[in-house]
Amino acid sequence: MDANQQSRANPFGMDEECQNCPALCETRTQVVHGYGDVGADFLFVGERPTARADEAGVPFAGAGGSDGDGGLRRMLERLGLCDVTSPADEPALENVYLTNLTRCRDPERRPTDEEVGNCEPYLNAEIRMINPEILVPVGERALAELGVEYTTTPADELSLPDDHATRIRGRGFELVPMIDPHEQSADQSQAWLEAFATLMASDYRQTKGRRER
Repeated sequence: MDANQQSRANPFGMDEECQNCPALCETRTQVVHGYGDVGADFLFVGERPTARADEAGVPFAGAGGSDGDGGLRRMLERLGLCDVTSPADEPALENVYLTNLTRCRDPERRPTDEEVGNCEPYLNAEIRMINPEILVPVGERALAELGVEYTTTPADELSLPDDHATRIRGRGFELVPMIDPHEQSADQSQAWLEAFATLMASDYRQTKGRRER
């Protein structure tokens, strides 16, 4: 599977007509695969596409509120990881890749365990191909799934908000969990920004045979 960095949207050419979850095929507008820089150090993983992402095809797309993560874009802009002048539905990300546990949306419910499992090969392929330094689980579900797979920390010791903005050693990665942006208080947003800015200024790269950027 080769990356096409001429496009930030679905750069690995994953199946855009996926039929693995029949119920979601009936409710989705489109399959929302990952988006961003294929050489990214920082990979953000949410639970499912937002309502706006389902329309635009870009994970985390939205204008904030109860079902959008415009707040995440603003945080990336403040960290210098997203061009503030880029279009809302085509963010110009640098060193960042955005994706979700699941690729399709049901507006009435959250994904089932089976649906998360059906999408797991897509996520695993993205993580393997990108080989990031830092995984950012966005929300409790993403933390639980990534924590089990990519850390040695017992699952019952990982939780939000306790682990918000903390660095957790993983298997070849570090995890820096985040509360869903639209659920964060101003203090929680500032704490995560400060922690991540400190991480970016540190020697966070690990010796695992990364390619040169």
